Amino acid sequence: MTAVFARPDYHEALSGLRDRHLLRNLSYIDGRWTGSRDGANFEVTDPASGISLAWVASLGARETEHAIDAGQKALSQWRALLPQQRSAILRKWYELILAAKQDLALIMTLEQGKPLSESIGEIDYAASFVEWYAEEGKRLNAESVSSHLPGAEMIVRREALGVVGIVTPWNFPSAMITRKAAAALAAGCTVVAHPSSETPLSALALAELGERAGLPAGVFNVVSGDAATVVGCLNVDARVRALSFTGSTEIGKRIAGQCASTMKRLVMELGGHAPLIVFADADMEKATAIAIAAKFATSGQDCLAANRIYVERSALPDFTQLFKARIEALKVAAGLEPGSDIGPLMHERAIAKVEEQVADALKRGAKLLTGGKRHKAGTLFFEPTLLVEVPDDALIMREETFGPVAAIIAFDSEKEVIARANDTEYGLVAYVVTENGARQMRLGRALEYGMVAINRVKITGGPIPFGGWKQSGLGREGSRHGIEAFTELKYLCIDTAA
Repeated sequence: MTAVFARPDYHEALSGLRDRHLLRNLSYIDGRWTGSRDGANFEVTDPASGISLAWVASLGARETEHAIDAGQKALSQWRALLPQQRSAILRKWYELILAAKQDLALIMTLEQGKPLSESIGEIDYAASFVEWYAEEGKRLNAESVSSHLPGAEMIVRREALGVVGIVTPWNFPSAMITRKAAAALAAGCTVVAHPSSETPLSALALAELGERAGLPAGVFNVVSGDAATVVGCLNVDARVRALSFTGSTEIGKRIAGQCASTMKRLVMELGGHAPLIVFADADMEKATAIAIAAKFATSGQDCLAANRIYVERSALPDFTQLFKARIEALKVAAGLEPGSDIGPLMHERAIAKVEEQVADALKRGAKLLTGGKRHKAGTLFFEPTLLVEVPDDALIMREETFGPVAAIIAFDSEKEVIARANDTEYGLVAYVVTENGARQMRLGRALEYGMVAINRVKITGGPIPFGGWKQSGLGREGSRHGIEAFTELKYLCIDTAA
């Protein structure tokens, strides 16, 4: 079936695409652009304006099974390639992604809403995982084991797990695809990916570039459609040997339950509820800059976003004054508008959740210093908001926010703030701002999080193991650990007796 592009009169910004073939509205299965047999589709809109971008094919169980069939059929030849051969294809994919950066960023901003500068940064980030795993795939070496048996040689090797299902969210629609898919592909696995229905265009553009890079038919498949149907098929099919998911803890638990019958390998990056702890010895200008970046990137729609900002009581007045001024300087506008800092939230549900958390905090005694309501820029825009004196029992202190609302809480001692920061079912990332070297080490050990950022915000990338403790996930993505998740260990014991 031939791809049908979105009409150029749907959204005038689409005329800015240099390569119109990156805008795809059909799924990619077994090397072909594939629509639903019954013609079903769904609309993708610009959250900043509500204007239509495309009608995308909504595939069901039959097409998902076809994608799994394709992955299974392609598996033997793909994993039989030398690592260097797979690496060359991934390297070409990386180069094509970078060459198409401007178009990919435009598509992302239009369907997701984040400022264009952030979308450009995400494309670089997404490409970096492809580059990393193009190299890391060459290093899946066998290891020798000192034999404990006479007349025997022992070898342990890693082999490709099989077909891998990938389920990605709408907040990072390119980077979450590549962080998962590049690792699986480098290991010799084939992939069936399901992108969020809010942001499928970014994933389909990556599939177009993957085809150009030389990924063989069936090796990388992208299936758009109803999540319950597509993901449900991936979960129960025994040929899918691993399922990698990024999303809420609630949905992650549901997926884990469905995968239990086939004993799938699970890699899950789930919810976060990050504390940011500012000690009085910190440089307050630097601390507020860190807080702005940690809280308001992607309009706060980030599992790494600082949800709870703890400030040592003696530093509270200075920090609050500086932080409030920086928040009020943020520009709220559509992502394509120059200088935009805060774009729209993804959908009405996100706005409703933010409104509920603000109202709940105020009801429980918190004070509103700035923001607190929808922004005049549009229906899905919310003012950057600052709440202080927020009690520990407020919803915003217990639930992920996913919006541009910052909550400040005072603390009096190191022991106290560690206990409060750890008092959550989540454990993805924590931020600490202090100039005391010994305290940096103590906090780094004491905080029950998979990642701890000290005096900085940006910590992720290809070489690091991304993931959380407790109910923030299973396994790691990135680094050598990310590729190991898509391999099985095989032990060989070889008789060498004469």
